[in-house]
Order: sequence, then C-alpha cells, then structure tokens
Amino acid sequence: MPHGTEESVQKPTSIDYYEVLQISPNAEADTIQRVYRLLAQRYHPDNQETGNAAKFRLIHEAYLLLSDPDARVKYDVAHRDMQQDRWRLISLASSASGSSRDDKMVRVTVLDILCAQRRVNPRHPGLFPAEIGKLTGIPIEHLEFCTWYLIQKRLIQRSDSSEFVITAEGVDYLDENPHVVHSAPQLPASFERAS
Repeated sequence: MPHGTEESVQKPTSIDYYEVLQISPNAEADTIQRVYRLLAQRYHPDNQETGNAAKFRLIHEAYLLLSDPDARVKYDVAHRDMQQDRWRLISLASSASGSSRDDKMVRVTVLDILCAQRRVNPRHPGLFPAEIGKLTGIPIEHLEFCTWYLIQKRLIQRSDSSEFVITAEGVDYLDENPHVVHSAPQLPASFERAS
C-alpha cells in the first residue's frame, strides 16, 4: 500500500475521493485508471493552461487509495458511513425546520413563551433551554439555531444564569407583528416559579 494511504483510511476523512475523480462508487478499476490519467493530464502542474498543483495532489491521492483493492474496501466502509451521516443531517435539518416558514413559527413561539414568562413572573423572566423545549415540544438541539438567530437579532438575550429572556426589541417585534403570533402555546400557570 502506498505511503499515506493507510493513514487516510484509518483516520476518517471528509474528502469524497469518488467526487474528486468524478466517478461512481461502483466504478471498475480500469475506469478509475482511465479517469485518473485524464484528470492528471489536465491538472498536472506542467500543464500551462489548466495546471493546478493542489488539485493534482488530491487527484493523485484519490487514485492511490481507490486503485488499491484493500485500501478501497476500507475506504468504502468509511465512505458509506460518511454518506449516511450526511443524509441523517439533511433529514434532521428538514424535520427540525421543514421550511423557513416553520423556522419562523418556532422563533415566534419561543418569543411568545418568553414574553408570557416575563409578564407572568417578572422577578424570574427567563427560561432555560430545557424548559423552552418542554413547553414547545421541540428538542433542545433543534432550538439552538432558533435561539442563536433570536440573539443575533437582539430579540432575546442570555441572563447571567444562562436563561433566555425576551428583550424590549422582542416585545416590540411581537406587538408590531400580531399576525405572526398564530397559536403559539401559552405558558401554563403551573410553570410559574416562586420568587
């Protein structure tokens, strides 16, 4: 096995060597060799028109790995895992937000809950992320993007105790946009905390 190939197989990489060579993961050995020669010619540093040393090195690295049957088998396992992780992330993102309209509803819901908390319990106007998750039914990891966005827009902020609290700008946003507050869940009375 060529030097460096074993290391790149053992250590998971985010590089998709099939994409580098612009071939299918099912490509035969002769296809890999043919495509490599074509791309190597095109990107070789000596080629005055299309030479690219960095791209050439990457193409060469991909060829060394994919042309070695043992290294390719190990890489294919890692490649399959990488592809599944990508699909899992895409699936998670789409189920978490679905669309920008759904994202907006989550943000408005969080704002509405924090506004209700401030009105109901002004001495303890904040809520921890887990409390917001419990009230909305949205997992904390799905709320992270929402709360980041609201903080960046200065509609909410973190208190010294790491709770989220609505800001005056957040209250103004809700007042100026009553049409966006559809059916956001209200803060249950049983959730009020003692002062």
